[in-house]
Amino acid sequence: MTEEAKSMPRIVIVTGMSGAGKTQASRFLEDMGYFCVDNLPPVFIPKFVELLRHSSGASQKVVLVIDTRSLEFFDAFCHTLEELDAGSIPYELLFVDASDAAIIRRYKETRRRHPLAPASRISEGVAKERERLAPVRAKATYVIDTTELRKVDLRDKLKRLFGDADGEQMTVNVLSFGFKFGMPLDADMVFDVRFLPNPFYIESMRHKSGTVPEVAEYIAKWPVTKEFIEHLNAMIDFLIPQYIKEGKSQLVIAVGCTGGMHRSVFIAKHIYERLTKQGRTVRLEHRDLMKNDVQQHVREES
Repeated sequence: MTEEAKSMPRIVIVTGMSGAGKTQASRFLEDMGYFCVDNLPPVFIPKFVELLRHSSGASQKVVLVIDTRSLEFFDAFCHTLEELDAGSIPYELLFVDASDAAIIRRYKETRRRHPLAPASRISEGVAKERERLAPVRAKATYVIDTTELRKVDLRDKLKRLFGDADGEQMTVNVLSFGFKFGMPLDADMVFDVRFLPNPFYIESMRHKSGTVPEVAEYIAKWPVTKEFIEHLNAMIDFLIPQYIKEGKSQLVIAVGCTGGMHRSVFIAKHIYERLTKQGRTVRLEHRDLMKNDVQQHVREES
């Protein structure tokens, strides 16, 4: 492989039978950090590759979805692949397939028309497409048959084939908020900590946030806080590996108190620091903290 080829982004060309799962595959690859271009006419592939070659800010992982929706343009697909081979352009060709019966069933469930048989039976379109795709399938680097695959199985296969060597990490977003300002709509887990002792009622702490040592020590000293943190730690330690196993790429843990200034800030900070020490990818946000009358706050790096 030439030095120029080595500097090229990783190019994955996804094609295959309509209804076999190309869209789902491209979505999974996008979640894995690939820049995805859907329904690109094959004749544009060399021009796109040339653009990648001369663009310093281009993504290092690219997916091009090519299929028979491009109609007459699709006929140039095999010739385009030969051009890439002749130019020593590295690429991987993923062919997504499924049985005729599975494809027909999926089309009937979604009530969509087959692109090669818009006015006739689905089975006719499937037969035409399979014949048309036979030369492309023969060139495939990988073939994935989705007939019996669950979505999670397809995702796992794609991770093994196209994932980074060091694996992916789920990003955990830890968010404190105040219930009086509304619950966050994107939260996966919400912990209501309004049962903890409230520093708001201590005059010297009323205008200090949960990041201030004096306030944090006050909240932490109570037996109910200590017991809650033990249960919280155990629950999060159990749940995070389960979410990772199921392929979740992002998790939002929200912690709420009345105003989002004292108790929720303290607990959210605890979760953030603990997960950071575990080596997880974590972000911390205090959504409503500054909506309060805050006179003292310790700023954190997140």
